[in-house]
Amino acid sequence: MERYLKRVMDEILAFRLRSAGGVLLIGPKWCGKSTTASQQARSRILFRAGPRQEQNIARALAMPDEALKGDTPRLLDEWQLVPTIWDEVRTEIDERGRTGQFILTGSSVPSDVNLLGHSGTGRISRLVMRPMSLWESLESTGEVSVAALFRAPAQISGTAKMKLPDYAFALARGGWPFAVTMPRREALQQAIDYYEGLVASDMTRVDGVTRREDRCRAFFRSYARLVATQADMAAVRADMSGHEGVTLTAETIASYASAARRLFVVEELDAWNPVLLQKDTIRKTPTRHLTDPSLACAALGIGPDDLLDDLHAMGYLFENMAIRDLRVYAEANDGGLAHFRDRYGLECDAVLRLRNGAFGLIEVKLFSQAGIDEGARNLARLAAKIDTTKMRPPSFLAVVTGTEFAYRRPDGVYVIPLACLRP
Repeated sequence: MERYLKRVMDEILAFRLRSAGGVLLIGPKWCGKSTTASQQARSRILFRAGPRQEQNIARALAMPDEALKGDTPRLLDEWQLVPTIWDEVRTEIDERGRTGQFILTGSSVPSDVNLLGHSGTGRISRLVMRPMSLWESLESTGEVSVAALFRAPAQISGTAKMKLPDYAFALARGGWPFAVTMPRREALQQAIDYYEGLVASDMTRVDGVTRREDRCRAFFRSYARLVATQADMAAVRADMSGHEGVTLTAETIASYASAARRLFVVEELDAWNPVLLQKDTIRKTPTRHLTDPSLACAALGIGPDDLLDDLHAMGYLFENMAIRDLRVYAEANDGGLAHFRDRYGLECDAVLRLRNGAFGLIEVKLFSQAGIDEGARNLARLAAKIDTTKMRPPSFLAVVTGTEFAYRRPDGVYVIPLACLRP
């Protein structure tokens, strides 16, 4: 058995099991849900593909109470393949009256949510797991803690081990746990294989709606070209028409996007709505992101060398990777992520908000000093517009980069290599 690389989700899952009867752990395939859940489960039943899949599904349908028997926490892996088990779990939690009874993992939303009689509110806690951050894949030094930034340290320091070629490789390889332990060539193949399965079958299987493979490919190529932008679905549709020669209705495009969300391969970043000193129009369109930048590389047929030949495009995918990692680190701190953009074009790539109301403003710039300076100016402009009589001022301002050193600028803005960050 290969060595288990610790995940940020380990502690979060353990806490949720202490506070709820069951935990629903969702996220894209191959991100490590089952492996992570197995570290804490004491028994399990597998509904995913394997030698006993049909037998286990038949047993759960015919005798759901038997399928739930076993030492707790009991893992129900890919539970959405037997959606009726959801209500059985909820009932069993009520009858037992104890926490930490079940872990349910799933890599898609059930195709027929009408089969779920109860939402699980009050019984089942929901968690989203994502591919590995650079801290989890042991590529970040972890010298700068997101939690510590909220204490506004006078100075920070750190030296990233990753250079631009390393970031390019990490973008194309992705944070898939199986890939991060492989040799270079084999590692790069994993995201390609994932993408091929996604367009060939998963986009149809997720909800039973037949979608042509060539059109799925066109959709993901267009979406990949618009990663880290606030393009709306009309822009995706226009890109498909202009670049791919594929014209689909707005309803069909929405269906493709919905299927991708249900598979957890698309994860948009919602807009932040702060209280500002002057009433400005805040753009509500989410920022387009894939759950892992390697999917964009696979869709576009590009690898590390191609990224290094086009640093402008690499910058957008680097932002996608930074958002992936920041989501992981935010959740470890009981927080979440959003973005900001107003009608004048002032924007902030990531707003990291904690449950207690504290927040930090973050811009993402790949490597140039001019870009870092621009990011720092944007952060200062946004901070100055916030009405601090009605909400807190930002706890910190930071530019996350692909550069080498972590430091605090004279203007108070932190410059932090992505490969120095940890929760």
